[in-house]
Amino acid sequence: MKILTYIKIGVAVLILALLIAGFFWLRSATRGDHLDFGTDPEIGITPTQIQSIKAIGEWEFLSVSAEELVDTVRKGLFINDELSRIYYGTLRLGINMHQVQPGWMEVRGDSVFMTLPTVGLLDKDFIDEARTKPFYESGNWSPADREALYKKAYRMMTQHCLTRENLQAAEANGREQFENMLKSMGYKNVSITYGHH
Repeated sequence: MKILTYIKIGVAVLILALLIAGFFWLRSATRGDHLDFGTDPEIGITPTQIQSIKAIGEWEFLSVSAEELVDTVRKGLFINDELSRIYYGTLRLGINMHQVQPGWMEVRGDSVFMTLPTVGLLDKDFIDEARTKPFYESGNWSPADREALYKKAYRMMTQHCLTRENLQAAEANGREQFENMLKSMGYKNVSITYGHH
């Protein structure tokens, strides 16, 4: 019972303290000497911040997993030789911030205008050779034959993954990431275009 009484007294004291604090705040506000915690209408991005964004380097917007079954056949006199392998890879699409052109970022009031490099393949070594599996093999095949099969898998993955749809999806993801970052810094309008580097 005593504990309940102490809790009630504590709550009453807290409410009273808040009322007193509110009274003094209102009084000072009417006199015009209160602190304003509002946002500064003039937002400015510093050269250091611009350099920090640039220093990110490669910025990945989309990751595409690929799997290709690739084969080659060598015709023989009586029987054909065949080599089939399964290749796995991950193609990372994005931009390299080191390729931005001078004047790539322009600030006007609460608006930012950015011209980013064209979205493309970030890492050209995207086939995971450790995961490559033999599917079928008959006859004798040289290292050069296997290299030719690898190059064929590489071309197929590039063709199947670097599609217009995937590049557009990567651009949309990139636009969203930059907009979120800049809006969190206080900018209301963010315009992003991708250009050639």
